Amino acid sequence: MDDLRLYIGGSWLESEAGARFEARSPATGAVLATLAEGTREDARRAIAAAHDGKRHLARLSVWERARLCLRVADAVERRRAVLAQTLTLDQGKPHAEAEAEVDSTIEGWRNAADHAKWLETSVIPVEDPHKRVLTIRQPRGVYGVITPWNFPLNIPTEYLAPGLAAGNAIVWIPAPTTSVVAVQLMECLEEAEIPPGAVNLVTGPGPVVGDEVVANPGTDAVGFTGSSATGEQIARRAAGKPLLLELGGNGPTLILDDADLDRAVEATAFGSFFNAGQVCSAAERILVHRRVHDEVAERLADHARRIRLDDPRKPETEMGPLNNEPVAAKTDRHLADAIARGANVLTGGGRATGFPTNLYYQATVITGITRDSLINREETFGPVAPLTMFESEGEALAWANDNTLGLVSAVFTRDLSRAFYFAERLRTGIVNVNESTNYWELHIPFGGVAGKRSGVGRIGGKHTLMEMTDLRTICLDVRRSDREGSLRTG
Repeated sequence: MDDLRLYIGGSWLESEAGARFEARSPATGAVLATLAEGTREDARRAIAAAHDGKRHLARLSVWERARLCLRVADAVERRRAVLAQTLTLDQGKPHAEAEAEVDSTIEGWRNAADHAKWLETSVIPVEDPHKRVLTIRQPRGVYGVITPWNFPLNIPTEYLAPGLAAGNAIVWIPAPTTSVVAVQLMECLEEAEIPPGAVNLVTGPGPVVGDEVVANPGTDAVGFTGSSATGEQIARRAAGKPLLLELGGNGPTLILDDADLDRAVEATAFGSFFNAGQVCSAAERILVHRRVHDEVAERLADHARRIRLDDPRKPETEMGPLNNEPVAAKTDRHLADAIARGANVLTGGGRATGFPTNLYYQATVITGITRDSLINREETFGPVAPLTMFESEGEALAWANDNTLGLVSAVFTRDLSRAFYFAERLRTGIVNVNESTNYWELHIPFGGVAGKRSGVGRIGGKHTLMEMTDLRTICLDVRRSDREGSLRTG
């Protein structure tokens, strides 16, 4: 069992209070390590170190920062097997999914190196003939970054890599339940020889260390991925700082009567059960036309029955446990509420028995979801495919948009005009046509729609770099003095 520490100012340190907490695997129940339990004073130490770090970064050119990101990618690649193994035990996802996440992490660092080098700005034509106006992008300074447990390597990379590439220093607060693999990612950054203070890792409870980083006047901007409720609290505590918030989703999947049902069922099942449903873009509300509803429901149920739920370290496992008890309890609560309102469970419906922990959850398909049920109103974040029947396009659109969240939606239809009709009217930041709600690539802009509780800003490729930099406008007066003009013509 390892005793893991904080990383502040280029050194591994104990918490100033000396407190520690245990990291237990959701897959086995075993203690993986003990970690330093950071305090507000530790967070303040990290912020001070980040201010030193931003001065080190300011001396690096864009090309040097790009090479730094490439060195991190190389370090992650060298440790690929160990990181995947730790990720499986720390988070609970099947080993194949863990390997894919490590590969995305490598790609994320390499993408940031590329995008930073070609983040061009403009020279702006102006009315005054003596003026030249141009723009440049500059780092915002010290970023507080708070990341979740569902993708504990890939999501931090979505902030850390472009943040560093842009020249920001960072104080990183990872989710407590996946802090072991976060420490290993930090070791990769250290191996890549990042400047002291450029990235600082503080493990511990979010309401303590996270709150300090968000509210402290020493941080210039905040990035966060997580629940809508926590994101809204962060926005209040950040008190006007620039925010990059990727928050909850309860995205609707609409299966129209002309859909390719083979494709629709396959993609929707992936949307519901990938990473045990612990994805902000998961297919958590499935609206199906009356003519095809029963066939879709039975096909999804058959798919769910065949999913192999088991120890995530086994190569044949297709779904592992949920990460923590609160998310499992929320899934319990949502299902109980739906059943009480008349819903019908076709398969699954609760926790699985016979496993080392109580976090293994059956892949569940449930029909007859009512509009007022919790599973329709809130993000569940478990392996549940809830179906609702609709009669008309208008009814489907109204139901889909009747939600406080608006991150990702999906539409299945063979008709191009119907596809555009829904793509332009669904109130989500992303609409995928004939594809799972979980489809995304690292360079595509990702984020919620205005007026919903799914976040502010866009992550993905150059879009993250643009969010994590300030656009500086420079106005130059280029007129020549009378004396200089006379010398030229004399």
